[in-house]
Amino acid sequence: VRKELWGYAKEENLSNEEIIAEKYQGIRPAPGYPAQPDHTEKLTLFNLLEAEKHTGITLTESMAMFPTAAVCGLYLAHPESYYFGVGKIQRDQVEDYARRKGMEVDDAERWLGSILAYDPVAFAEK
Repeated sequence: VRKELWGYAKEENLSNEEIIAEKYQGIRPAPGYPAQPDHTEKLTLFNLLEAEKHTGITLTESMAMFPTAAVCGLYLAHPESYYFGVGKIQRDQVEDYARRKGMEVDDAERWLGSILAYDPVAFAEK
């Protein structure tokens, strides 16, 4: 993508060490990783791109892709783009996110579990 399809890094010639150190231009954040922790965003990409129809790649109930070698993400080519992790979030943020996504709060808590700054079980018991 970077060198041929989009061609924004045509002249890039990096060693394996430079690639591992992320010395290339642009980023590819992917659903389920620290910069985009919600795996359900794969559904957004799959629906927008009609990915299953065009590629045969499918999503499981847990949002794993099949075949397992498949990957998805967002390509950002800007030379100053960089990865960052989403920090811990509170219940009010989860409620707002769930409302905007059109999902139940407990579902949002399930998908965002790794970044919750509270215990949903303890919160529910209050």
